[in-house]
Amino acid sequence: MAFIDTQRAQGRTVGSVCRVLRQQGLQVAERTYRTWRRSGRQVADRTVQDAWVMDTVRDLAWTTDPAGRRRLTPEGLYGRRKMTALVARRMPSVSPGSVDRAMRALGLSGIRRSKGIRTTIPAKDGVRAGDLLNRDFTAAAPNRTWVMDFTYVRAWSGWVYVAFVVDVYAQRIMAWHAASTKDVDLVMTPVRMATWQRAREGHPVLPGQLIGHADAGSQYTSLRLTEHLALEGIRPSIGSVGDAYDNALMECVIGLYKTECVRTTVFHDGPYRGVHDVEYATAGWVDWYNQRRLHSSLGYRSPAEFEQTYYTALNREPEPV
Repeated sequence: MAFIDTQRAQGRTVGSVCRVLRQQGLQVAERTYRTWRRSGRQVADRTVQDAWVMDTVRDLAWTTDPAGRRRLTPEGLYGRRKMTALVARRMPSVSPGSVDRAMRALGLSGIRRSKGIRTTIPAKDGVRAGDLLNRDFTAAAPNRTWVMDFTYVRAWSGWVYVAFVVDVYAQRIMAWHAASTKDVDLVMTPVRMATWQRAREGHPVLPGQLIGHADAGSQYTSLRLTEHLALEGIRPSIGSVGDAYDNALMECVIGLYKTECVRTTVFHDGPYRGVHDVEYATAGWVDWYNQRRLHSSLGYRSPAEFEQTYYTALNREPEPV
């Protein structure tokens, strides 16, 4: 309102000023301005709240790179529910309606998933481990159940395949690996990385305690991977063939990866030329996914926060009597 007052003092009409403001994305009607100018009129609490929420959403959804360009942040991919939870960390009294209005005004609607091609090809011999999960993708603690799978990314040099290992307890991505071929090493490498990472953190995998679940793809039923899991003390579990839900949690994580990382320019500018471009984008997305991304199934906390809460409660020192 002060800006319009300044422009009026310079000889410009209210209508022309409001028209320019609307062209710049600020929806201010001439009638609204004149209503505000009435003596003794108070600005509605909801109007003030919406203004604060819009500023907060704008700060969370966009950033400025060193070149001065405005870029969408990973949080800018959120839908209304996750954005509401994120804004509530700064403004505990925020309402979903005010966030919804702010997102509509800023042109944010969240990103949606799309379907892809088939990557699970069963082995010809049909020999595989049994399904130890039976669609129960829950765990009482970390290092109880890991799910594994891989997906594809189109690049200029050809297909790039990315394999993941996810701990079911906090849905944390323990390890990942990208390669130009989908052989057994593609899926064995992240398993080795995941066991090394757990040992490095001081929470090594205990023999016989961890289940490693995957689909019926030939890579996961191979003799090399089966022997490696046995050496690590990991019990293998293979989902049923032709079952869309045999590895549902891993499919969900891969769907998020394809939607939030591969199909946007948030984590990589321009097209993927080869494996190195895919690795660069995947590394950024996995770090954001584990450390900052809010998950509704975890009470709108990140996997790192959820897992840390478990270990903090486990290692709590006894209080003196």
